[in-house]
Amino acid sequence: MKNLKIALLGATGMVGVEYIEFLHRHPWFKISNLCGKKSVGKKYGEAVKALKNIPKEVAEIEVVEPDPKKIDADLVLSALPSEAAREIEKQFVENGYPVVSEASAHRMEPDVPLIIPEVNPDHLELINMQKKKRRDGGFIVTTPNCTAVGLIMSLKPLLDNFGIRKVVVATYQAITGAGFPGVPSYSILGNIIPYIKNEEEKVSQETKKILGRLENGRIKYAEFPVEASCARVPTIDGHLEAVYIETEKTFDLDSVVE
Repeated sequence: MKNLKIALLGATGMVGVEYIEFLHRHPWFKISNLCGKKSVGKKYGEAVKALKNIPKEVAEIEVVEPDPKKIDADLVLSALPSEAAREIEKQFVENGYPVVSEASAHRMEPDVPLIIPEVNPDHLELINMQKKKRRDGGFIVTTPNCTAVGLIMSLKPLLDNFGIRKVVVATYQAITGAGFPGVPSYSILGNIIPYIKNEEEKVSQETKKILGRLENGRIKYAEFPVEASCARVPTIDGHLEAVYIETEKTFDLDSVVE
């Protein structure tokens, strides 16, 4: 199999350096371009030295600007902040690139798949709806909010087997979820920040989109309410969720565990 050439947008951020961990030895992919903003012209290793030690073969790659006309790639992965992603990702799609994005900017657009492969791979059919709108071959697929992923993976088998009437979730999210440099130390040390801007809306809306059904080229959202309360807690990695679920059918605990 021919290796796919990968351009990584937002390569110098916290999500970007995590991508490098998965990409640099992957048998299917070859990193062709690493894109940044303030670090353009620097070697990648120098640009991210405050975040992580980078493999030598990647550290020597020069950071370039995210200009689709200067990129040589088969696939574009985006770790951009949402504010930047809205326009930059759109430019790459308009220039014929397939884009897979971690950002929230395009997640809720009607023809953009919001994908957890184990849950809703059929939603990838929306790619064909995007291609019908443009002749350049470009399209975008998005991944969900990190907190929503764990919730949805747990809800899917319950929905399929027992139906869901209502979900209430409280999340306790690590500081790495805020990116780099994160939250001010005086705000988080020995403390809990009880509100994360837009997070509760993302968890609720994205859950209902992903667990919805694809009908006639559109997603019919899941109809049960998802009420979320999201807090930032002083741990480095890993989110915790406390979830209350009401099901449509009765169940026994052994069936749920199975």
